[in-house]
Amino acid sequence: MLGSYRDPFGGKPVLIVSLPIDRVEPTPFQRDPSDPHVKRLMTVIETLDRFLDPIIVVRRDDLYWTPNGNHRLQAMKRLGAKAVVALLIPEAEVAYQILALNTEKAHNLREKSLETIRMARALAEESREPEEAFAFQFEQPSYLTLGAAYESRPRLSGAVYQSVLRRIDEFLDKPLPKAVSERERRAKVVLAIDDRVTAIVEKLKARGLTSPYLRPFVVARVNPIRFSKATSFDFDEVMDKMSASVAKFNIDKVKPEEVTRASGPPEDED
Repeated sequence: MLGSYRDPFGGKPVLIVSLPIDRVEPTPFQRDPSDPHVKRLMTVIETLDRFLDPIIVVRRDDLYWTPNGNHRLQAMKRLGAKAVVALLIPEAEVAYQILALNTEKAHNLREKSLETIRMARALAEESREPEEAFAFQFEQPSYLTLGAAYESRPRLSGAVYQSVLRRIDEFLDKPLPKAVSERERRAKVVLAIDDRVTAIVEKLKARGLTSPYLRPFVVARVNPIRFSKATSFDFDEVMDKMSASVAKFNIDKVKPEEVTRASGPPEDED
């Protein structure tokens, strides 16, 4: 231990420690590190000849987990460092507050969603509390559904479904293990609709339409709550209506100028 202090905001104790780098690991449910970002950090550390930004860690058995600092950790490991300076937080539950903590590199939707469902799976192994009890850690219920979908289909254009899911998904009052199973079921519903949307997009492309907004255009057209002012919806009811709309989609009625005017994220935004 190098020192200690009390956090100036909440008054909680924090230890400043130097840890053997081979005993520090990222939390197992967080996103994979970005190789370009790690390389940029390596360049900065080498240029300054200093490591000035301690990582955050919590104790986990004989190891230390870092919920915030994995890119810095990987940079130091690649540079051959034997130790890393860290802020050791006594409360182990901080490891599950990764989305709120992580300011090192902005998450995109895919990363947020995958981290959230992985976090839910890890918590489900040790907790039977309802999913809604972890609303702060998970941030948005749609991340859980999309996360399960991304696990099955890594190249899913999840952003085009987020506009629907964030309005119809709610945190569940089911115990976490059952909630995870429900998220997997909901993910399959989204993927089934995406299969049909993909088929429509391919037909539109065959007609010569090549806009990157084809998928957002189709999803917007079949979104049954697009213009609704309601604030509460039933997930399955909305998705059933959406599925029915996809099945009845008539590509012959699509005009090129309509696609051009369509707004929304391109397919590869995630």
